[in-house]
Amino acid sequence: MHLTTPDELPAGEQDDDEGDDSEGGDELYEHHRIQANRKQELLRLDKFLLQRIPKTSRTRIQNAILAGAVQVNSQAVKSNYRVKPLDIITVTLPEPPREFKVMPEPMDLDIRYEDPELLLVNKPAGLVVHPAFGHWQGTLVNGLAHHLANLPTGRNGEVRPGLVHRIDKDTSGLLVIGKSEYAMTYLSNQFFHHTIERTYLALVWGVPAEAQGTISTNIGRSIKDRKVQAVFPFEGEYGRTAVTHYKVLQAYGQVALVQCNLETGRTHQIRVHLKHIGHPLFGDATYGGDRVVYGQRTGAYKAFAEKALALLPRQALHAKSLGFEHPISREFMQFEAELPADFAAVLEMWQEYAGAPTAD
Repeated sequence: MHLTTPDELPAGEQDDDEGDDSEGGDELYEHHRIQANRKQELLRLDKFLLQRIPKTSRTRIQNAILAGAVQVNSQAVKSNYRVKPLDIITVTLPEPPREFKVMPEPMDLDIRYEDPELLLVNKPAGLVVHPAFGHWQGTLVNGLAHHLANLPTGRNGEVRPGLVHRIDKDTSGLLVIGKSEYAMTYLSNQFFHHTIERTYLALVWGVPAEAQGTISTNIGRSIKDRKVQAVFPFEGEYGRTAVTHYKVLQAYGQVALVQCNLETGRTHQIRVHLKHIGHPLFGDATYGGDRVVYGQRTGAYKAFAEKALALLPRQALHAKSLGFEHPISREFMQFEAELPADFAAVLEMWQEYAGAPTAD
């Protein structure tokens, strides 16, 4: 990334790194890095940021400062801090309001925890998280808009759905929702600084040679097919840094149950990374896991594998646990969600077929 020097700009340097906006992008925040120029006059931090960050509000900025999501020269400061020449200010904000209106819809939500600041929901596979082209209704956000009568709103009354991260439509598991502007900002800051603990369970084709390891690459839209993601050289010029830690929990013949912990949250990160090391997710049509990848392509084994694929016609990926610091109490909270029925049934099939013990 090119960093413009302060002398090259009349008012300051700004480099925005916004969270991925496509379905499946995991982190929903915008990040700003601003450097004051050499002739910057002393100015309150909140006023300085209001001038530098477009389409925002003083309340939004003040919430970010209060949540510790604004740092000057790598140190958290207060709103009345006076910006000085060459100061470097970093800001993490929740995703800005959408231009469209979200229609509230009654929905049976599997809520695992709720208090005045946030709620935790266990999303079933098949449910789109956020309205987008082709999915304006029937999404999790539509259900949240009905459940939460007072979702945070933008300056013009746009509904802010409270999301600070997402999971793919056909992935099941836990999502945390901020019910206030402050809670959203506080949670977004944790996602940006990688202090959120996220554990996924994935059923993959084959058994990784290394029982545990770390996959570090860049991830970006494929040059050959813009509908999918692909890996690129780590710290290269294309894509964004993505880091996944994995551990094989149990092998079941030609498949394995793998635990994945994320440092970053790129679109389809786990799916792309596991395919990259030769072990696509079981049932993942987008990345080649919806066919027999390991084992014989004929006979009884093929028939068994295809039966298992028919039982789970989606990627076998579940967001099992989520840990974060509460915005108000500052208590670290940890939650877990059991495997959904289809995932559990397929796992049991492979256990019986391989004669393997049940994974812990």
